[in-house]
Amino acid sequence: MKDKLSLYLNVVNGYEPVVIPGKNKFTFLSKKTGMPQAYSWNGNDGNVQPFGDFKDRIMSVFHSPSGSRTIMGMDYKGNEKQQFYLVNEDGNYEQLVLSPDHFHNFGGWSSDESKVMYSSNRRNSGCFDVFVLDLATRKEEVMFEFDGNCIPICWMNDDHKNIVISIQETNIDSSLYILNIETKKMKKIGPEKGFARYQSVVFSKDGRTGYVLSDFEMDNLAVYRFFIDKPEKLEKLFNEPMWDVEEISLSPNEETLIVNMNTGGTSIIKNYNLLTNDVNQLEDVPSGVIDSVSWLSDNRFIFSLKSATMPGDIWAYDIQKGKAERLTYFGVSEEIEHLWTQPEVCKFKSFDELEVPYFYYSKEQNPKATVIYIHGGPESQIRASFNPVIQYLISKGFAVVAPNVRGSMGYGRKYVQLDDGRKRMDAVADLASLVEDLVQTKSIDRNKIGIMGRSYGGFMVLAAVTHYPNLWAAGVNIVGISHFKTFLENTGSWRRKLRECEYGTLGVDDDFFEEIAPLNHLASIQAPLLVFHGQNDTRVPVSEAEQLTKEMREMKKDVELFIFEDEGHQTEKLANHITMNTKIVEFFNKTLK
Repeated sequence: MKDKLSLYLNVVNGYEPVVIPGKNKFTFLSKKTGMPQAYSWNGNDGNVQPFGDFKDRIMSVFHSPSGSRTIMGMDYKGNEKQQFYLVNEDGNYEQLVLSPDHFHNFGGWSSDESKVMYSSNRRNSGCFDVFVLDLATRKEEVMFEFDGNCIPICWMNDDHKNIVISIQETNIDSSLYILNIETKKMKKIGPEKGFARYQSVVFSKDGRTGYVLSDFEMDNLAVYRFFIDKPEKLEKLFNEPMWDVEEISLSPNEETLIVNMNTGGTSIIKNYNLLTNDVNQLEDVPSGVIDSVSWLSDNRFIFSLKSATMPGDIWAYDIQKGKAERLTYFGVSEEIEHLWTQPEVCKFKSFDELEVPYFYYSKEQNPKATVIYIHGGPESQIRASFNPVIQYLISKGFAVVAPNVRGSMGYGRKYVQLDDGRKRMDAVADLASLVEDLVQTKSIDRNKIGIMGRSYGGFMVLAAVTHYPNLWAAGVNIVGISHFKTFLENTGSWRRKLRECEYGTLGVDDDFFEEIAPLNHLASIQAPLLVFHGQNDTRVPVSEAEQLTKEMREMKKDVELFIFEDEGHQTEKLANHITMNTKIVEFFNKTLK
């Protein structure tokens, strides 16, 4: 089994392409060498080669306006405390921003490349201030102090006095402002009042016209235009009533706006002609999940594309020719890719008649066992993208079910908010309803059902096996929350406010936290549990896993804990990815046989 499984787990991909301005080149990331590193693609010959050699994972890449220099963001052992390095055209690099105990969010290069901008929580762990660094003198200056989560987005194309910042109140309530860094005066983009998301803002070259995504007047994200002299007035250009627009990208000649839509977990790309206001869906784009749209020329853009049967690579689309072209081939495996399976898109009615969507993977009419896979977030969404463990289990006769329970993104603001605060356990009840539906409609064996999830999905696993113990034969919890009170007390203070808006507030909702905490219901667990965590997790502290397994062991419950010393919230190193997923497959083969 291990040899066959290793073929699945060693499959890598290419993702997050970024065009190098003026070079007919782009960079992208891949774990080909064992952890995320940068690669470059040369448009003259299609050659792909490493873009530098770094000892830690690359988190982000930002090329200068001329393409001659690059800022690389790296962290240490998965702690997400990104530090910045300056890479020159000859490939030599130097540390540019060093404050290893703090987080940094890059905000962009000035148009003359003399300065860069970023935010950091150096002053206070819960406060992100905006810094500007002069690259010639290396003088760093705090331009704007903010007591909360502030992320710089870009410089305005003017005299370098105005920048755009995002202030995030919650994961579904954010605002964009134009900030004059000299006068400190701020102008909001969009109406002054209102609970809404604002994201993916882009500007014309003269800085007078902007385009932004928002849901300030509807349930889903739509495309709006605004003018810099009156940024509070938004003109709606495009929306789809049921689906979110996830990304927009403006062509260099400013005639085309690419609109990337999420339609129930699959992407659709549309071309909005700004000269005629015509909107057309682009043909010849393979079905899958698309992101990171970036323009190579006026008529050709690149993007990353992945699906359940495509691990992920970089593609290009030529608008004049109406053709998509695959540019990289990192996500391939000739030995096993013919075994990969596309999911069926299904729905079930939950306990309160709410329709809940899910992906159903199976090659068998009567699968030998079933694994339910829960996404994190909770304001996230399981998409129809490649997962090696899912595909391996399917090849061995398992069914895998991936639901987007209430609280998931992608189905409108109302759906996202259905699990907020004291409605938390309604999402867990969705899982019980899902099991009953699967038994009736998919002929699964109710005695052979496992459940696994990461982060918030890990909490869902723990809540399911403690509050509905009779339903599960096995559980896998990856970096999950075992008690919301201890999680909120120990997570980074910059995240606490964002999370309290979703989960409840310390000192106010403590009674509810105690009532639902899996940690307080461990006596009811019947299923064996496998637990993974990263020692350097700055989101969900490793103490969540340690307190859970300590109490379970004291109760003589069947639990096993694995802590990766060189990982954080994500399992980024390929060796650890292989170790963890091998153990998961072995665990399910043993417990669901």
